[in-house]
Amino acid sequence: MAKIVCVLYDDPIDGYPKSYARDDIPKITKYPDGQTAPTPSAIDFKPGELLGSVSGELGLRKFLEKAGHTLVVTSDKDGKNSKLDQELHDAEIVISQPFWPAYMTAERIAKAPKLKMIVTAGIGSDHTDLQAAMDRGITVAEVTYCNSNSVAEHVVMMMLALVRNYIPSYNWVIKGGWNIADCVERSYDLEGMHIGTVAAGRIGLRVLRLLKPHDVHLHYTDRHRLPESVEKELNLTYHKTPEDMYPACDVVTLNCPLHPETEHMINDKTLKLFKRGAYLVNTARGKLCDRDAVVRALESGQLAGYAGDVWFPQPAPQDHPWRTMPHHGMTPHISGTSLSAQTRYAAGVREILECYFANKPIRNEYLIVQGGKLAGVGAHSYSAGNATGGSEEAAKFKR
Repeated sequence: MAKIVCVLYDDPIDGYPKSYARDDIPKITKYPDGQTAPTPSAIDFKPGELLGSVSGELGLRKFLEKAGHTLVVTSDKDGKNSKLDQELHDAEIVISQPFWPAYMTAERIAKAPKLKMIVTAGIGSDHTDLQAAMDRGITVAEVTYCNSNSVAEHVVMMMLALVRNYIPSYNWVIKGGWNIADCVERSYDLEGMHIGTVAAGRIGLRVLRLLKPHDVHLHYTDRHRLPESVEKELNLTYHKTPEDMYPACDVVTLNCPLHPETEHMINDKTLKLFKRGAYLVNTARGKLCDRDAVVRALESGQLAGYAGDVWFPQPAPQDHPWRTMPHHGMTPHISGTSLSAQTRYAAGVREILECYFANKPIRNEYLIVQGGKLAGVGAHSYSAGNATGGSEEAAKFKR
C-alpha cells in the first residue's frame, strides 16, 4: 500500500467553513478546446466546498484509506525539519498546489527513495525540479486546464483594477473619504489600449477572448503560433518575440510557464522596452520577473502599475518588497483556487490517482514528466532543467 503526502494551505483563521456563500456552483463538463473536465469514478465531496486547505484534504481521505493507503496532510512544508521533510523517507506520492507549493528540489527528491509520482493539484509544475524527476524516473503530473479559465478571469479583473485605479479608490471609501480627484488622477479607460499576452495557450487565449468585447487592440507572442483563423477572429497582431511586442503595448500580461528559458524574462533590460506608463499583470509565476527590477520600474514611473497573485517563493516572506512597492495590486496566489476551480482540480487529482493505482495510462494532457523525459503537455510547454533555486526563502514566512 502507498503513502501519499499532501501539502495544502492552512484553514481559514476562523476555522473550516460550516456554510458557504452559495448553495451550488455551475457544472463544467468540457473546456473550450473540447477536453473533458476530470472524470474520476466518484468524488467524496460536494462541489463548491473548500478542498484546498488542510481540513478539505482534496476530498481524498475516504477514497485512499478505503483502498488501504496512508494519507498524510500538512501545511508545514518549509525549513529543514518541516513535516513534509519528515514524511519523505517512505512517501510514494507527493501532492501539492501551486498556491502553497511543496518545492520538490533535487535534495528533497534524494530524501525520498520510494517516490514514484509528484502531482500538482492545479496547473504549473515548476515547483518540482523536473530534471531531477527525469533523472530518477519519477512521473510528474498536473490537472491541465482545471483552473485556466479561473486564472484568465483574474487577469482581466486585475487589468481593469490597475487601469481604473480601483484599489486606491476603494481604500478612500474605507477611510471615510470622498476624494474623487485623488481617485481619478491615475484612472483611465481600457478602451482603445493595446494589450499583449506573453503566451497564448489555454490561459492566454482565454484572456484574449475575454478582452475582445472591450474594443481594445490585441497582441500576442508565443513559440507556437495560433491558427490563422483564430488570429482573424480576434484581430490579433502576432509578434515573434516578447521583446518585439513590449514596445507596442499599453498593458502586458504574462501567461507562460516558468522554466529555465523564461526565468527572469522581465528584468531591467526588457522593462526599458516597455512604453513609459505601461501596466504589467502576472498571474503565471513570480519568478518570471526579476523582483527588484519590477520595484525599480514602479518607483521610476516606467511602469504605471503591476498586479499579480504569484510570488517567489511562496508564501512570500514578510519583507518581500512587492508587499510595499507603489501602485501595485498584489494578492496571495488565489487566481486558480476559487471554490469552482477546486472542485475540478480535486476531481482531477483523484482521476490521476485512480489511473496510477490501477496501472492505467494517465491522460496525456496531464503528464509533464514520464519515463525519464518530458511528456504530454510537459513536452509542449516546458524545457528540461530546474527552476526551484532560491525556494528555501519560503521558510522566512511567518504565519
